[in-house]
Amino acid sequence: MKRKKKISIKLFLYVLPGLILVFIFNYFSIWGWLYAFFQYKPGRSLFDCEFVGWDNFTTLFGNRIMRNNLIRVLKNTFGIHLLGYLFTPLPMIFAIFLSELGSVKFKKAVQTITTLPHFISWVIVFSLATSLFSTNGLVNNLLIEWGIRDTAINFLATDKHVWLTQVLLQQWKGIGWSAIIYFAAIAGIDQELYEAAMVDGAGKLKRIWYITVPHLIPTFFVLLIMGIGNFLNTGYDQYLTFGNALNKEYIEVLDLYVYNLGLGSGQISYSVAVGIMKSGVAFTLFGFANFLSKRIRGESVF
Repeated sequence: MKRKKKISIKLFLYVLPGLILVFIFNYFSIWGWLYAFFQYKPGRSLFDCEFVGWDNFTTLFGNRIMRNNLIRVLKNTFGIHLLGYLFTPLPMIFAIFLSELGSVKFKKAVQTITTLPHFISWVIVFSLATSLFSTNGLVNNLLIEWGIRDTAINFLATDKHVWLTQVLLQQWKGIGWSAIIYFAAIAGIDQELYEAAMVDGAGKLKRIWYITVPHLIPTFFVLLIMGIGNFLNTGYDQYLTFGNALNKEYIEVLDLYVYNLGLGSGQISYSVAVGIMKSGVAFTLFGFANFLSKRIRGESVF
């Protein structure tokens, strides 16, 4: 009994640094929500500022200009996310077919190459995209040289196909990293199932369809539910980097809108109110997705 207690304490101490970091960055920072109830002025103590109560939330929905801006950025956020959900099965499909390759060295090389972009900052990705897709980039030079186009296409500085461009960049950057958890799930499948299927005459595609895919579906739905919980958490670094005067109306998502309000326009209290609204919507979406999963599949995250 004492030995088990010592092991439990030891394991707890292992995870304690992670718990402390989660508390500091995910829970302790919630006190900053107080800024939404004051008319904060930079350089002054929060409690020396005027207390306005729910005025910032009233402005959020009552002011026509603010309301229209909020609807616009929500439309961009929902559009990019919903378009991204069409590519949600891609990491699973990528992991399945890569795991079926015979050459272990080639498999590891492909996995490493596709995972590396995850660790590249969006500023570097923007530099790469500019060198490839700008009016003087490689793609336009090839299109003109081969006679396919007479003039260059401005792929990045345009208000057309902005959502699709950003989603494709996200997929390129994250497919290898997102596939890691599927590789782990595939490694955990009992190999005797494949051997029994081979004895019964099942080919490779049938083994994938009737064994691999059903074992990965629970993992897929858990990740999908967690992704719905983060529906509005798009981040702002990608869109801030790729944003310009021509595509601003379509690339400004909610996180970038909060950033522009708080640091760009100095409306810190109002931007915090928008952030609180975003957290409430995200929590509601996560609970609804979890409820549907429980009712339809009989399984849920909690």
